[in-house]
Amino acid sequence: MDHSSSNGSGASPNLVVDIIETLEACGLDRHEYQLNDSVDVEALEQVLNSSDGDIKVQFTVEGIRLAVTPESVDVLIDEECCSADQ
Repeated sequence: MDHSSSNGSGASPNLVVDIIETLEACGLDRHEYQLNDSVDVEALEQVLNSSDGDIKVQFTVEGIRLAVTPESVDVLIDEECCSADQ
């Protein structure tokens, strides 16, 4: 699971770190979920990196809805969870 170097078409550990940090900011401990059960991060990176226009990919991890763009990982808030902090 240690992906300290890029191995592939621009794969970066930063996206994984950003997703994990966002989930932790919402109170979800990293031992409470398996990120790979919710999203294929390599495929997500390929989609984000191959887009020429505005793109946003949405998915849910343990009830926390996320929206990922090439620039950010944001929480989609209904009325609970944490507030998006820029």
